Amino acid sequence: MTAADPAAPQTSLPHNILSIQSWVSYGHVGNAAAVFPLQRLGFEVWAIHTVQFSNHTGYGAWTGSVFPPEHVAQIIDGIEARGALPSCGAVLSGYMGSEGTVDAVVGAVRRVRAANPQALYCCDPVMGDVGRGVFVRPELPELIGERAVPEADLVTPNQFELELLTGRTVKTLDDALGAARLLRGRLREGGPRIVVVTSLVREDAPEGVIETLAVTGEGAWLCRTPLLPLDPPRNGTGDAIAALFFGHFLQTGDAGEALSLSMSALYALLELTHRAGTREIQLVAAQDEYVRPSRVFPAERVG
Repeated sequence: MTAADPAAPQTSLPHNILSIQSWVSYGHVGNAAAVFPLQRLGFEVWAIHTVQFSNHTGYGAWTGSVFPPEHVAQIIDGIEARGALPSCGAVLSGYMGSEGTVDAVVGAVRRVRAANPQALYCCDPVMGDVGRGVFVRPELPELIGERAVPEADLVTPNQFELELLTGRTVKTLDDALGAARLLRGRLREGGPRIVVVTSLVREDAPEGVIETLAVTGEGAWLCRTPLLPLDPPRNGTGDAIAALFFGHFLQTGDAGEALSLSMSALYALLELTHRAGTREIQLVAAQDEYVRPSRVFPAERVG
């Protein structure tokens, strides 16, 4: 064995992200939609699964188990025992199926922040969607709004969830901006306080598009892509865009740039899925798009 060449370039270690979400073996939702794009962007991802199912529940039937809330704390115990928590720079959470899981996620965020006060938390408040309504337990929207949102530095609700969290109806861009700013005021003080509204469909938008809005203390940005005729809508897209935006923001520190890059990558993923005619999003086949989107949709400053 020879000694390392001191003149050789040193490779910096990747940033570490703790991702607490569901897991499916077949298809891509939850961690199965979020982990790989983050890894492809160069992050080390520590995944904690809150469930392990055969497939997502949109099929109407599935097998597997829901893990108890204590499972999250136990996994954190083991990571902490390795002395790794101070090197965790970010936490991402998705679907939380019970009050106990909400508390477990918040507990995990606080433990990470105790070890690394600079760590950022992105909460994807998965609660419902247009057409499906609320698909979590009826008490969860209030619990997520009261317990998880105030701990978050970033939140990524879809339009339906934004309305649910704020009690406001969103029909126009001004409506969306007002609701997002209201929600932003509830986020953790001292952090970037970013609200990303996905699946925005408003009355005053051009026809045939779908938009995502990012609102920060410095302003607001809107990114627009063509609306693909995906019927039924593909599961896992919200999980993927939350991960992609969070990853690009951690790398760039620029919400507008992160919005453009993440939406461009998501469009490429969905276009490939549409061309393939598959029920599951083509997460692996689209992997190069996460790093360098072949078609870039700009983020327009709107506020």
